[in-house]
Amino acid sequence: MTSLYRKYRPTTFAEIEGQEHVVRTLQGALASGRVGHAYFFAGPRGTGKTTMARLIAKALNCEKRKGLPRDKAGAEPCNACYSCTEINAGKSLDLIEIDAASHTGVDNIRSVIDSAQTAAATGTYKTFIIDEVHMLSKSSFNALLKTLEEPPAHTMFVLATTEPHKVPDTILSRVQRLDFKKLSHPEITKELARVASLEKITTENGALELIATAASGSMRDALSAMAKVMAFAGKKITTAQTSAILGIIPAETHAKLLGAIQQKKSTEAIQQLADLHDAGVNLDHFAKQFIEYTRGVLIEAITKNNHDPKFLVSVIERFMRARSESKHTPIPQLPLELAVIDLTGTT
Repeated sequence: MTSLYRKYRPTTFAEIEGQEHVVRTLQGALASGRVGHAYFFAGPRGTGKTTMARLIAKALNCEKRKGLPRDKAGAEPCNACYSCTEINAGKSLDLIEIDAASHTGVDNIRSVIDSAQTAAATGTYKTFIIDEVHMLSKSSFNALLKTLEEPPAHTMFVLATTEPHKVPDTILSRVQRLDFKKLSHPEITKELARVASLEKITTENGALELIATAASGSMRDALSAMAKVMAFAGKKITTAQTSAILGIIPAETHAKLLGAIQQKKSTEAIQQLADLHDAGVNLDHFAKQFIEYTRGVLIEAITKNNHDPKFLVSVIERFMRARSESKHTPIPQLPLELAVIDLTGTT
C-alpha cells in the first residue's frame, strides 16, 4: 500500500506547501535558463528537500516546457511527456538518487562520478540527488569535489542534508545553498484537510490540529501520523481518537490545568493529573506537551499583554524541573504534583 506521503507528493511547484522562497528561486532559474550545476538543500527532515530536487530534475527534462515564455508557466513540468511520467513513476534513468547514509564509501561516489561522464539516456540533463550528504566520508567528499568544480554540462547535482554544519566548506563553496524551514501549523493543517478531502475522510478540526502538532513542522511526519490514525478510525476521525492513538493531549486539557494552577486550585489540578495517570497517559510526554503549550501562551502574553509573563515563566521552569525529577522517582505523578503545590502556594 502506497503511503500518503508518496501518494500525495507534489508533482508541480504550485503544489508545494510552504518553502515559497525556495520555489521562487528555482522557478526563476528555470524560467530564465540559468539553473545552477549544483544545489545544496539544507533543512529539517520531512520538509520537502527530496521532493523539490525531483521537481527541478523533472522540469529540466520536461519536453513541453522548452520554449515557453520566461514566467512561472515556463518553470513547471507538464507531467505528461515521456520524461515527466518516467520520473513520476520512479523509472527514469536520468534521475539517480543515492542515500549517503548507506553509501558512505569513496567507491560509491566514484561510481556516481563515472556515471556523470555519460550523457543522459533520454532527456537533456542527468540529475544526481545525494540525500543525507553529510554522512559521506572525507575521501568521498574529496572525490566529489573535483566533479563539482568542473561538472559535465549535462549534469546537475542536488545535495540534501539535515545537518549542513557537517559538510566541508570546500563543498559548500561550490554549490548554491537553499535552506528549507519547518512548515507552520496552518500549512500542515491545510494540507491534511486537502488529503482528507481526497481520501473522502471526515475529520474534526481538533483532530487535524493534533496531527499537525505531532508533526513538529514535518509534512512527511504529519501524513504518516494521519495514515496511522486512518488505519484505526476508518472514514471518520475524531479528536478523541487522534489524541489516544498519537498520545497527544488536546490543548483544552493543558488550558484547564494552567487555569487551575493560575487560580491556585491545587486540588483540581492534582485531580487532573490523577485522571491522566489513570487513563494511561505517559506523564512525561504530557509534561513536555504542557511545557510547549505554556510556552505558546507565554509568547502570546508577551506580544498581546494578556497574561502574566512572570507567572508563565515560573510554570515552565517548575515543570521542566519536574520532568527532570521524574526520572528518579518510582511514583510518576509525584514530581508534577509537587510542582502544582509549589506554584499554587499550597502548604
